[in-house]
Amino acid sequence: MTKGHAWVLGATGQIGRAAVRALAADGWEVTAASRGGARDAGWDAGVRAVALDRDEEGALEKALGDGCDVLVDMVAFGGAHARQLTGLADRIGSAVVISSGAVYEDERGRSFDTQAEPDGFPRYPVPLRESRATVAPGDGTYGTRKVLLERQLLAAGEALPVTLLRAGAVHGPYCRTPRELYVVKRLLDGRRRRVLAYGGKSRFHPLHVSNAAELIRLAAGKPGSRVLNAADPEAPTVAEIASAIDAVLGRETETALIDGPAPEGRVGETPWSGAHPVVYDMTAAGEQLGYRPVTGYAESLPETVEWLAGELTGRDWREAFPKMLKNYGAGLFDYAAEDAWLAAYAGGPRCARPRSHASGASYGLGVACGVHVTSRRSVFPVSR
Repeated sequence: MTKGHAWVLGATGQIGRAAVRALAADGWEVTAASRGGARDAGWDAGVRAVALDRDEEGALEKALGDGCDVLVDMVAFGGAHARQLTGLADRIGSAVVISSGAVYEDERGRSFDTQAEPDGFPRYPVPLRESRATVAPGDGTYGTRKVLLERQLLAAGEALPVTLLRAGAVHGPYCRTPRELYVVKRLLDGRRRRVLAYGGKSRFHPLHVSNAAELIRLAAGKPGSRVLNAADPEAPTVAEIASAIDAVLGRETETALIDGPAPEGRVGETPWSGAHPVVYDMTAAGEQLGYRPVTGYAESLPETVEWLAGELTGRDWREAFPKMLKNYGAGLFDYAAEDAWLAAYAGGPRCARPRSHASGASYGLGVACGVHVTSRRSVFPVSR
């Protein structure tokens, strides 16, 4: 006997693939919808894959037919998608919708939307709870569209119980913007020194796809109207992440740590870089859903690194990950600029003498997760 019928929109995306597997394993009859209608090799044979463009007028309504017990939406943005779902409330028992931590703003009105401005990076409390204020709803940015989506869905009340999951920095196989690429490609290219801004202490709370899928599975079984953070059990620093990836690939690297932001040329800037930590509080998910993470960051790394290495085999990174190029620019791997900075500053008159040591002794991620970390770091406190 099945738990009911679950529809997954955006099923072949990064989180969608894992969510379909988790729901099917939990006893749901799953329809996996995506524009291409493809299947994932890891899905149960009973999963039904269908081609669907949810933005085509009337397409979702027609495809749902008599409806479903739960609809999981990976690709909802803005008011139009909120109205689409609420308009089908009589056919949907409950919904689980992916939102984002980008909705939050700090006490001075700073958010991810302002991070490129002078002193624009938000300073959130640590940890960051769901009660934190959000940016105003609107159609202007990713964050404002997600807030608009949230508010319109929550306004449906009992007519459509919806769990909104504010995802952290999603990671795992099939990611279109894999932050780990920053470290993995450097190691595969034979780089043995790297530069990290903000002393390597930047923290942007990650969310592995399997933990996202677990939250979706739990929310599907406990319908209700709620907003919950979605994140891994730990929020490692960028230096800890880099050291853990070194360990996976069995490499040893020296790391030059810049005090403060990246200098001109963006040397040391990474996809995790930020002046202040972004760490989500997961208490509510535990209390309301009984959430217990199924993996930690370092535990999940080998699969991600193997996938990334495969995607880079015989391909330029800009071809393999065009969205990374769009989001971060070609300077993400400007080795000439890094080498020039290292030659000018590392060991120069404005830098302390390098102090190298095994990073596992100072970075807790590898030790806590049972990873033997072989990386070394050199500290260059630079006066800027």
